[in-house]
Amino acid sequence: RRAAPTRRTALVLCWQMKSDSTKRYTTTALEKRTATKMSLKPNYILKYTLTGHTKAVSSVKFSLDEKWIASSSADKTVKIWSAEDAKIERTITGHKMGISDVAWSHDSKLLVTASDDKTLKIWDFQTGKCLKTLKGHGNYVYCCNFNPQSNLIVSGSFDETVRIWDVRNGKCLKTLPAHSDPVSAVNFNRDGSLIVSSSYDGLCRIWDTASGQCMKTLIDDDNPPVSFVKFSPNGKYILAATLDNTLKLWDYSKGKCLKTYTGHKNSKYCIFANFSVTGGKWIVCGSEDNMVYIWNLQTKEIVQKLEGHT
Repeated sequence: RRAAPTRRTALVLCWQMKSDSTKRYTTTALEKRTATKMSLKPNYILKYTLTGHTKAVSSVKFSLDEKWIASSSADKTVKIWSAEDAKIERTITGHKMGISDVAWSHDSKLLVTASDDKTLKIWDFQTGKCLKTLKGHGNYVYCCNFNPQSNLIVSGSFDETVRIWDVRNGKCLKTLPAHSDPVSAVNFNRDGSLIVSSSYDGLCRIWDTASGQCMKTLIDDDNPPVSFVKFSPNGKYILAATLDNTLKLWDYSKGKCLKTYTGHKNSKYCIFANFSVTGGKWIVCGSEDNMVYIWNLQTKEIVQKLEGHT
């Protein structure tokens, strides 16, 4: 039942903050207060266009050491690019069908991929060798992530389950009957004790990693399909995308929506969103009008649109 968690992008584009952009760091208390009031804006410019995949690119991730970029594609491959000069380092092959997601371990030594061939594969980054094939899902595997300790992997599938896997031996530790529609995203919190999952059934659920118990269910008033979810860097909030052109920031412990971000187009595809907190505090998300939107996290104002995709 391909109820449409589908991603569709053609190229991988990299933007860089202009070096002469608005000052991002302040020193005195007065400057900090002034900077907050000014609602500083980012100033990204297109730096690289990465070409090489022969079919749609489904996922793109920086390694946590910031040296590499991994991209997955419907062409059944993962490509590794240098973040320094955008040159291709290697192409990883082995899946029998298209790949929907790729994720790095936190030490940047391993990769995990989720494929329509119903498996996940763990790869050694240095050699490109497949270390383990994780079998158990009964339908397309759509999303995956490592925990911060990188000894566990979580995956979500069109079979409507979330599975937790042991990285060392490749065994499935838990199968969570998580949702009643395909699972669109899975993510660990900052210490790995919780997992959040989202689904086309309109729900976001928080799970205890150790027990597999559902700790919380978040549901929107209108119940639109949830196409993406992830924890904030501090672990206190979750960012959820829904197919009604909306992003929402939730305080999941209270079950309360704190912020709503709109202006982009997202009614058809599962598009990644993210927090940017190293300089200003932004929310970043792709859009079906071929642009990347950046919002001020606090004011919800659109502060930049990145053009380049067609």
